[in-house]
Amino acid sequence: MHIEPGIVDGAKIALSFATAAASFGLVAKMSLDTIRKDGGVTAFATRSLISAALVFSFFEVLPHYPVGVSEVHLILGSTLYLIFGAGPAALGLAAGLLTQGLFFAPFDLPQYGINVTTLIVPLWAVSQLARRIIAPQTPYVDVTYWQALSLSTAYQGGIVAWVAFWALYGQGFGADNIASVFSFGGAYMTVIILEPLVDLAVLAIAKTFANQTKNPVFNSRLHSAAS
Repeated sequence: MHIEPGIVDGAKIALSFATAAASFGLVAKMSLDTIRKDGGVTAFATRSLISAALVFSFFEVLPHYPVGVSEVHLILGSTLYLIFGAGPAALGLAAGLLTQGLFFAPFDLPQYGINVTTLIVPLWAVSQLARRIIAPQTPYVDVTYWQALSLSTAYQGGIVAWVAFWALYGQGFGADNIASVFSFGGAYMTVIILEPLVDLAVLAIAKTFANQTKNPVFNSRLHSAAS
């Protein structure tokens, strides 16, 4: 989902400053909700740090490859949401992306506002969708495949939509650019096949080792009904 350098440049990149500011507003809201409702500052900080480390490893360690206007990554946004909660997942995505840019991909830093928007807004959408499709009395370890698929589709579909927006905004509606957008979208949506299975596998492990995962390092909703 990293927009390639040069896709959005010049005066047009100023829009990403506004969308990034709005995205950080969503990060702040989700973070404050977590602090107030799910363990306080210490639990939030611990989950955020773990989430950031995982995001960094997703970008640097897991396979990724360029397709069209961007790159295909297995980011596991819905997995982070289910395991750590919205606030830590959001801060982890923003911090992990920044860490990668600072130490391994400085050429991506001018596009940081673009890329952080592409990651955070779909996560916020996932948090809203989860409230609607997962009953309040259902712990996350008991979500169904279809619920996991819905969350994954929302997250990955949101990423594809934002990448398409940035590419068309930056380079217009020429045939080559549109073809690149479609090739990226087609490749990226294959992640949807894998992510729900990863979600269910991670949740099954958490359920099996409930004695170890019922602690503030993990989202309280993992094993409990909504408060």
